[in-house]
Amino acid sequence: MNSDDLIRQLKLTPLPGEGGYFRRTHAGENDATGRAGFSVIYYLLNREQSRSRLHFLPIAETYHFYLGDPVQMLILEAGKPGRELILGQDVMAGQQVQMQVPANCWHGSRLCPGGDFALFGTTMTPGFMDKDFKLANAKSLQNQFPQFAAEIAKLTG
Repeated sequence: MNSDDLIRQLKLTPLPGEGGYFRRTHAGENDATGRAGFSVIYYLLNREQSRSRLHFLPIAETYHFYLGDPVQMLILEAGKPGRELILGQDVMAGQQVQMQVPANCWHGSRLCPGGDFALFGTTMTPGFMDKDFKLANAKSLQNQFPQFAAEIAKLTG
């Protein structure tokens, strides 16, 4: 099994702007504003689409690791120190199989060096809407979080 097999089997498509491949698998009923009560996606990174560009969401996003190689995540929250963590299956080495990015944060991820692919999913409650998504401005975030300047550059360019 490789990433091409998973893309075909799970019917994933490229995710414009952010990068990677995805497919929405579930969504709750829409409220009066048109927002789904929840949304769930598959998300895949591979060597060709190896990163999720730094982006902002006003709603918490829960990540679930399924299979493949570990993924390095960067989370930047105004007024707090940024943090990096590894999403992956080696929990004994401190990797996270599930984690939540708080609402109103910038976050992005990339395959760890040498990785071929990673399949994970995310859940949002209430559900994702395109209007919520904002891509990061590298300079602005590098000024706010200079200790992560190199990683911000990797996740924005």
